[in-house]
Amino acid sequence: MSSTDDSSLSLEEKQYEFCGHSLKIAMFRGTSLGVSAFVWGPGLVLCRYFEDEKFNFTGKKVLELGSGTGIVGILAVLLGGDVTMTDRAYVLKQIEHNVSANIPVTSRHRSKIRALAWGNDQNNFPTDFDIILGSDIVYNPSQFLRLVMTLLNIANEKTTIYLSSDVKYREGAANFHEEILPTRFNCELIHTSGSNCIYKVTKKVRRDED
Repeated sequence: MSSTDDSSLSLEEKQYEFCGHSLKIAMFRGTSLGVSAFVWGPGLVLCRYFEDEKFNFTGKKVLELGSGTGIVGILAVLLGGDVTMTDRAYVLKQIEHNVSANIPVTSRHRSKIRALAWGNDQNNFPTDFDIILGSDIVYNPSQFLRLVMTLLNIANEKTTIYLSSDVKYREGAANFHEEILPTRFNCELIHTSGSNCIYKVTKKVRRDED
């Protein structure tokens, strides 16, 4: 059953254009999705980066953390990726709605939607992802260690992680990228747009893991 059957639900839809694709993204208002029911700036900056850099995800196994509306993961599917979009369980119907609205049936087999609570569910996921994506997921310092734990469990030494964050207006975001994450990951700032920064991240290979 579609979550749009909920009488308390109001949909706000916005149109976006990236990489030659027209995306109609619905945000479920009137629900308890909170920050997940918005398309945030860091996500749009990441999508535009894919466009500017002419990303091609064909043949790549991709995981998106904190998918929210699903806009970033949906674009990655449209650019050829085999994408697993994840978020808290109560957000998944919003992602499902947007996947159905934007990904053709012929490509939908390359999209998966699963619940992932950081620090709890990461062991239920494979560790062979080529790429991990996250946009505006660094905003709550109480979740930072859980996020690092999740990345450590799921990423392998060949996984490339792209994190797009608002380092000025999100509490602790600058410290996360400059101090916390670099203790276990190689972190490179590769793009800025206003206060939004995209970091390319790879897992450090520890001697005791060789």
